[in-house]
Amino acid sequence: MPRRDAYHTAVKQALIKDGWTITDDPLHLKWGRKDMYIDLGASQLLAAQRKECKIAVEVKTFTGRSELDDLEKALGQYVLYFDVLVELEPERMLYLALPTWAYESLFEEPLGQLLLKNQRLRLIVFDPEQEAIEQWLPTI
Repeated sequence: MPRRDAYHTAVKQALIKDGWTITDDPLHLKWGRKDMYIDLGASQLLAAQRKECKIAVEVKTFTGRSELDDLEKALGQYVLYFDVLVELEPERMLYLALPTWAYESLFEEPLGQLLLKNQRLRLIVFDPEQEAIEQWLPTI
């Protein structure tokens, strides 16, 4: 199993505070002979719709040698997990969780806006110190 990101616990606690039940820590996927681990799986009952919402969350710290390098790696991982989830658990939505400062640095810039414009990427923006979710993009 891969090593947990530094913000793993902060995101887990933020999801719990937001009313989510952690169902998998980590969420194990197997495709062929390859094992993959998404950081968290969670669910929440949407009372108004009487329907369960399921998500998978990949946590990223963006503390590598460069933000762009970290973004490229995170996007590659996101695409891989997205495609496998579509086949194995199509009802589960994948999110990339990143700290507020990384969101502001990357996604409030033209490159980040381009990535969000096509709505292929779902983000959870969180405050690691407060262990709180600040934004869901697009909104849930």
